Amino acid sequence: MTGTVNVDGVSYPAEPIAGGAAYELFSDLPAPGFLRLSTTGRAAYHRFLPATEVGLNGAGESPLQAPLSRGLTWERIHRLSQSPPREQRVGDAVAAVRASATIRRGTRMVKPLSSLGVAAVLKGQLPHGFCYREWDIAHLRTPAEQAVLTGAHPGEVSYLLRWRAIDPLDYQVPIGERVSGLTVMPPHDRIGSPVLGTGFAPSSSELIPEWMTADFADLPLPANAAVVAYAPDGTEHVLYTYQPEQRGWLRLVGPQWRHLLAPVREVSTEQEYLPLPRGNPSSRLVGMFRGEEFEAIADPPEFRVLAMTRAARYPVESLLRRTRYARWRGALGTVLSTDASWLRIRLCQPDPSNVADLGAQCYERGVYEAWAPATQVTEAHEVEVSYQL
Repeated sequence: MTGTVNVDGVSYPAEPIAGGAAYELFSDLPAPGFLRLSTTGRAAYHRFLPATEVGLNGAGESPLQAPLSRGLTWERIHRLSQSPPREQRVGDAVAAVRASATIRRGTRMVKPLSSLGVAAVLKGQLPHGFCYREWDIAHLRTPAEQAVLTGAHPGEVSYLLRWRAIDPLDYQVPIGERVSGLTVMPPHDRIGSPVLGTGFAPSSSELIPEWMTADFADLPLPANAAVVAYAPDGTEHVLYTYQPEQRGWLRLVGPQWRHLLAPVREVSTEQEYLPLPRGNPSSRLVGMFRGEEFEAIADPPEFRVLAMTRAARYPVESLLRRTRYARWRGALGTVLSTDASWLRIRLCQPDPSNVADLGAQCYERGVYEAWAPATQVTEAHEVEVSYQL
């Protein structure tokens, strides 16, 4: 315990989580909002609240800020965030609130995963699509609470992929033209919650800023990314961490918590290490060292040459992300993989028209992919995004 906080006139022992974004409160007796802990050795009950609700402000990330007044309450801001604005003045107010939430190098990002998503990540799938700052959702700890991020029915366990942002250039706010097609996507052509186009996630009670990876592209995994599980009582358990030198995931969860992986049928709970494929990835980090190009590793704020031996892990002098793109029938996409005379393409700006024309399938919220004949693909090229070190 690191201190106490007051809620509704009662003082509770509390610990900060997620760098102070939220607090875990403890109680030996039942109380409103508290869940019974399944583990022993601590208090019998606990509860999670954002730092702002307990009168504290954690350091590190930029919290949401709003120019509140009698006519523009927090409740109205939330209401306005749940539908595209009809007036420019209202739209500017919502945009100003959304702009107060930013990503910096090293910001801890999270993406909800299904059980199939967990298996895909462990087998080599990279971060892509809609994601969130851990800062904004740290108080959402139970599977039922985290269901707001996906719109899916909550299960007994929920999963998140957590990583540190390499650079703000890798992320876009889902507003304006870049998601205009998604905002009108018919329900039978989408998975999960609708995309509002306001930069906020759909929610009846939470104001959650969301991002998407730039062009829905894959992002290289930084060192020590983690697959995390959340039990019904809100406790967090790190299942695996990513070790880039070995290109694989190290299992951390102990035997008593391996039942949390029961829904992930494609993964053996007894397997210590899951290697990733060594094929040509859709996105990769490239660094320069003494005039030569090397595959690089991100360990924000450090970036180094990929090497098995510690002595050879030199800090890179420059860094960029190299991502493959192509155009098919007028639609731009990132190239995920190739198979003989076919290319797997993920649409950068899906809309009802190009999804129907290309026969693209929705695999998760906002993510549409299709196989394209290589003979029909044009403008195949690599795009380099340079990062300032």
